[in-house]
This record gives sequence, structure tokens and C-alpha cells, in this order.
Amino acid sequence: MNIAIVKYNAGNIHSVINALGRLGVKALLTDNEEELRGADKVIFPGVGEASTTMEYLRAHNLDRIIRDLKQPVLGICLGQQLMCSRSEEGNAECLGIFDVPVLKFNPQRHEDKVPHMGWNTIETDGKGIFKGFDKPEYVYFVHSFYVPVCDWTAAKTDYILPFSASLHKDNFYATQFHPEKSGSTGERILKKFLDI
Repeated sequence: MNIAIVKYNAGNIHSVINALGRLGVKALLTDNEEELRGADKVIFPGVGEASTTMEYLRAHNLDRIIRDLKQPVLGICLGQQLMCSRSEEGNAECLGIFDVPVLKFNPQRHEDKVPHMGWNTIETDGKGIFKGFDKPEYVYFVHSFYVPVCDWTAAKTDYILPFSASLHKDNFYATQFHPEKSGSTGERILKKFLDI
């Protein structure tokens, strides 16, 4: 299987490569249009800031390439947020794959810490990359911005308010949490994506 990881100015890419390696998959890290279009699956991971990352993607034509991909694509963390319409982080116009904005967490109580960091549960729709998930599962989050619950929500989590832990539309899948850091649950999710 030919798996490509979108190469751009993002942190955390090597933990994704390592997680795939544990599943016996060697991934290609690339920003080459032909290699991205020719891959069986594409992973769009990310840790970073929305507006500067979108500037980089536009400068390297990666925004158009990602939007036009026809094979299964998995966005992770910032990858999910950048697939949305716009982000309050740097007031960024994003890829617009999911027509929903990305908002900043607004703490309501003293114990509401931002970023939302650590393990939390997801409730899934039991479809796609969550097929066979019939009870809440713990996964690992690190984020200060969130996607509201919307028509494309495939999993949700409650922190300060309910939000989209995962999105799905057509060939585009996305997780706000880090499956590559979410132990055996994360491995199951990555494997489900690879099996699509």
C-alpha cells in the first residue's frame, strides 16, 4: 500500500510515521503533487498555527492539491482544522472541505484549562474509521481551538462544550485528537483508515 504524508512546515510528522511503522506501513513524506495524487491514501497531520500554515500551503500550491484529492485523506489535529472553512486562529481562511468554522475555546470555569490537553473520551457514529466502535474510547488531545458539532461530525467529545472530535465527508476523514499518540485505540483508528 502506497501511503503519502503531506510534507509542510508542521511538527509531529515523525510520530505519525512511527505509528504507521508499527502497523507495518512505510509512508512517503512528500510535497510532490504527482506523488500525493498517486498515493493510495494521504495523511495530512499537523501541529502548528493556522494562518502561517495556510500561507505556506498556498505558497506551495498544496491547498489546491489537498482539496482536489480523490483517494481517502486523513487530517489530524491542525489537519482537521485546516480542512474547515476558516479559523479564529490568525483569522485564517482555510481549505473549505468542511463548511464549518474553527473557534477558540472560551473557558467558563476556573478548572477549564486551555489548551485542552490529555486523554478524553470520544463518542463515535460507529461508521467509517470508527466501524466497530460501540462504546466511548479514550484518545489523546492537544488543542486550543475546536470545530463545533456539525453535519459532518463523526465523533464528539465534551470539554467546556461538546465539539467535533472527528469529521467525515466523502473521501475526507479528520480527527482533532492524535491517533498516533492514542495507544491501541489510535492504532485501531489508523488501521481502519488504511483498510478503507
